[in-house]
This record gives sequence, C-alpha cells and structure tokens, in this order.
Amino acid sequence: MRLLLISDTHLPKRARDLPSQVWEEVERADVVIHAGDWVDVALLDELERRSSRLVACWGNNDGDQLRRRLPERVDVTLEGVRFTVTHEAGASGGRDARMARLYPDTDVLVFGHSHIPWDTTAPTGLRLLNPGSPTDRRRQPYCTYMTATVADGALTDVQLHRVERDG
Repeated sequence: MRLLLISDTHLPKRARDLPSQVWEEVERADVVIHAGDWVDVALLDELERRSSRLVACWGNNDGDQLRRRLPERVDVTLEGVRFTVTHEAGASGGRDARMARLYPDTDVLVFGHSHIPWDTTAPTGLRLLNPGSPTDRRRQPYCTYMTATVADGALTDVQLHRVERDG
C-alpha cells in the first residue's frame, strides 16, 4: 500500500493550489494522509474527490467548517500498522519520548505544524513522521512531502521529497 503524507498546505494563503508533483502523488497513492492546517475547505473537497482514500485531521489554522468535518486526531490501522494522525506534537526537545508516552498503542505518529520534516524512532519503537509542507517552506530550504509503503505489518520506503517549482 503506497502512502502520501502531507501537512500544512495553507491553501489559498501560501499557494493557490498543491504543486502538480503532489497531485501526481495523490493519483498514485492508495492512501493520502494529511496532518492538518488546510485553511480552506476546497482542498479537503478536492482531495476527497481525487484520492483513493483520505485519512486526515484538522490543524490550529483550520476554522469551524473544517473542524466540523475532520477530527483533531485520527487513528487508523493500515496493513497491520497502527497510525495516529494529529497536527501538533509540541516542542522538538524530548518529542520522541513524550509522544511515545502519549501514544503507547501507535506504531507511527504522523504530525505537522512546524513545517520541519521529521523522521525519528522513539526507544519504544514509535516512528514519528512530519512531512513538512508542500506549499510553505518557512525556514526550510525546500517545500516537502513524504511517501512510504506499508505492507504485512511493516512501514518501509519512507522517503522525503523536495517539491520542484511548477513551471
């Protein structure tokens, strides 16, 4: 099962649309995971329409309309791997241990908020993934997203991708 992980899209404030490279990944993915900060409900509508399956939560910049349609936290098991998707995971210092305590029954925590890509594993085995942002790089050199594969109870092929500017 091919996964696409995105977060902090901030449409239409930071971009008018997702980059074409990301839409191509949406078409290839079996599951699209969005870790919040959509800003506009139009992207939610479009991702629901174009993705095979969408797993998503709201973020701190999302208003009432998005919060009525999305949970603050979503838990899902994909191919035997337990995922939790939430927007905020707090300060980077001590994050791995703190999140492992908060999510003891989760194998992979997907989060956003910082726009800073993150891929670590806590001593408990919890994998923490932040795909960055495909539209708002903030202090990062590039806009980013992640892809991964999940099968037979294992997460593999986690890759951070740099977004190329649409011509």
